[in-house]
Amino acid sequence: MNPSIGRLHLRRFRASFAALLVSLVAVTTAHAEVQAPVEAGGGKSAVVRVLNDASGSRLQVDGKDFLVRGVNWDYIPIGQNYAFDLWSQPDDMIQSALDREMGLLAGMGVNAIRIYQGIPPKWVRYIHDRYGIYCIINHTIGRYGFTVDGVWHVNVDYSDPKMRGAIAADVAAMVKRYRGTPGVLMYLLGNENNYGLSWSSFEIEALPKGERDTARARYLYSLFGEITRATKEQDPEKVVAIANGDAQYIDLIAQECKGLDIFGTNVYRGISARDLYQVVHQKLGIPIMYTEFGCDAFNAREMHEDQAMQAKYLIGQWREIYEQSAGHGREGNAIGGCVFQWSDGWWKYGQEIRLDIHDTNASWPDAGFADDFTEGENNMNEEWWGICAKGMPDSRGLYDLYPRAAYYALRKIFALDPYAATTDDAIRDHFARIAPATATLEARGDKASQSLGVLDKIQLSGARLQFETYSTGGYLLTTPTADTTGHALPAFRGYDHLESFYADLQAHPAPNVTGFLSVNVLGNVPRNNIDQITYENRGVAHDFSTQDTFYVAGVPHTQTIYSSGLERVKVYKASFSWDDKYFLADAFYRTGHYHWGYKGDFFGLYREANYGPNLDTYNGEAPLGVEMTGKRELNGLVVAYGPQLWWGANPAILAKYQRWVHGVQASAVYENDIAKSSAVSTSSAVGLRPTSKFTLALEKTRGFFTLDAGGIWAGANRIDEIFPLAHRNSEGSYDILADHIHPYDTYGGKAKLTYEKGHLHWYGQSAHMGLVAEAGPTLTTTFTGWNLKDSGSGNQTNFLSGFAYNTGRWQFAPNFLWQKPLIGPMPADSPSPGRLRNILEDPFAVRSNREMTAAEILITYDPTPATWLWAWDNDLREDSRLAGSI
Repeated sequence: MNPSIGRLHLRRFRASFAALLVSLVAVTTAHAEVQAPVEAGGGKSAVVRVLNDASGSRLQVDGKDFLVRGVNWDYIPIGQNYAFDLWSQPDDMIQSALDREMGLLAGMGVNAIRIYQGIPPKWVRYIHDRYGIYCIINHTIGRYGFTVDGVWHVNVDYSDPKMRGAIAADVAAMVKRYRGTPGVLMYLLGNENNYGLSWSSFEIEALPKGERDTARARYLYSLFGEITRATKEQDPEKVVAIANGDAQYIDLIAQECKGLDIFGTNVYRGISARDLYQVVHQKLGIPIMYTEFGCDAFNAREMHEDQAMQAKYLIGQWREIYEQSAGHGREGNAIGGCVFQWSDGWWKYGQEIRLDIHDTNASWPDAGFADDFTEGENNMNEEWWGICAKGMPDSRGLYDLYPRAAYYALRKIFALDPYAATTDDAIRDHFARIAPATATLEARGDKASQSLGVLDKIQLSGARLQFETYSTGGYLLTTPTADTTGHALPAFRGYDHLESFYADLQAHPAPNVTGFLSVNVLGNVPRNNIDQITYENRGVAHDFSTQDTFYVAGVPHTQTIYSSGLERVKVYKASFSWDDKYFLADAFYRTGHYHWGYKGDFFGLYREANYGPNLDTYNGEAPLGVEMTGKRELNGLVVAYGPQLWWGANPAILAKYQRWVHGVQASAVYENDIAKSSAVSTSSAVGLRPTSKFTLALEKTRGFFTLDAGGIWAGANRIDEIFPLAHRNSEGSYDILADHIHPYDTYGGKAKLTYEKGHLHWYGQSAHMGLVAEAGPTLTTTFTGWNLKDSGSGNQTNFLSGFAYNTGRWQFAPNFLWQKPLIGPMPADSPSPGRLRNILEDPFAVRSNREMTAAEILITYDPTPATWLWAWDNDLREDSRLAGSI
């Protein structure tokens, strides 16, 4: 971060990395059969009701039975994540995206999509009027955080009256916005909120451990009930559902959610929901709708895409829905569902990183999906749930979809109307004719599915062509025309030019192995480039003259050799990813990596190496190394090794192990420098001496407080090294003494206490670091963007404290730092043999830990506190049009 005192953030509409490249791979858009659009009936909003009779429960739209044949739909290009907002794009781009996707959806027989409330009403109507598809408008009820009085709360306290009122008011505003809009099918509340009951309060903490979640859940469902009744009163033409996590707390739902029309639930039980229909019928007596269900398209056991497996589970799940629908002699309470999900989400595993890699990591186990389940292993692949695979975006962020076998199977399923006097035998016969293998052949037969570049073994994924011209000149120039030996110097006046070409290769030898290589090829490199330190300057032409004289026909000649540059072709950057059952390996060369500060590295031993343009400006060779993240029995272990993991680093190996012990998160980090970095490979003026380090950190949260504490051991190889120090005697002069490093000088400790509630965020931190207990700089953000931080240096005692107060769109944040070295610098006026300290002659130095008392105050303006300007992931998430701080 630039250490300037001010910062201004202007919103940028960012295309993904791939979208900035010139695509060299031709793909063909899939052409599914598109049904004719269904008109909205004169632009009038439909009346939606739940009908209960002796045959069961039905959803009716304008008096006609309506089985929800839906999907969970979003639009996120490869290279983007959850922060991407389609609705903030230009209208022509939105319409193009909708036309590409809704045509495919209508062709499959979809009549509803589940979508979050951000969609503008005009697009709800557009989707319905043109494609006959309804929208299920979803409000998350604070599932992922909520803002009250300008304060963003990550964990929502559903017992707080102010929070409950704010959420209820926000839902009321949503209903007002969509009321009367043609295409709205129903209002859906929450998304597995019962899985996120994690807020803390002294009232909750005082309960026995087994009762805490139930107490939280009662507050949650009582709020659901209040909002349900208010919503139905506000818009009596629509029904209200919740999106629960399976059937958890169903007894509380029966007690607290009076007036609820539909029990919506996210269910991942495999091919059958077993007793779910019966339980909902007995406990609630209202219809059931799946708000999420389905199967991923990746076989975690065999490590390959498995379209037939995905189709098999969806066929079985939909058959059960049809059999459990009204009029077929069973519970009769199934009214359909929304398959999870329409297209793959390439961002879901890393969230903020690896956004252009289709990760095959399985993040959780589910024995219900027996085809790829192995006891003790994960088999659910978050990035592979799409009915359709996703192609690379173009310059506008638009991409093509490639239907999988599940698409073709669902198209056949949806051709049958279970309410059209359909017998049970007709349902069985219909589903018996839908075979996963046949659907797979249909998908393979589609030319588009064969053209999907991301499934090729190797491809030229993009190219970048860089052309620059330079004009240098002027008057009163003092540049000499020749050096002292008489050799001509390069002309620094006139025009010159640069051509630099980049070709990017991607390799996929297996679905769980990805390689990336970018090669740079130079054309002409200007000799009068104003910026003398650039990546391309390796190819600057040079003239050489020999000292030897040779004769041609008796005439003496001096030979001149011209060189056009020695490195015309060079690897620009490269990366490699191998997702194995036991580990995830990421190798990197000039592609960057993040620090471990948010993952237990309390002392900052493993530093970040994302250098941006500086990497080319200084022609850096770092980072170079590999990280391996353990899985299964190795879960919690991360190992990094490399000759230069960040600029200035010694060749080293680092290992981190993290686990929970009795409610405390414990993290241990070990670093061993293998050798000293050479002057060629480091950007530091003086390379640091190799050493070994070990840290242990503990983190515990209780109520509104979080305590981090830890210790460090480092620099044991410097024990017994001698250093001078100056002592002022009674006469006012200096005595020069000698001391040496003791074993206790290799130890240090640090503790940090934070408090967060409502508007106030406070922290206090202190450290005592032995003379050679050298750690790393603080790379994490505490509440906001303060510049005064713990430097991580050894030989110091420090204390820091500050608070951030949020009110509306503003944040006021004073901060204080006091630090003092244990052994100070040598006074400049000390007598011989006194000298100034330096890193070569002393086992420690006094640099970033000089004696200091300092204070600062940061004032920040940001109208969107959910993506606060100083959040650690700001570069990916900030969504305000203007935010700033001073």
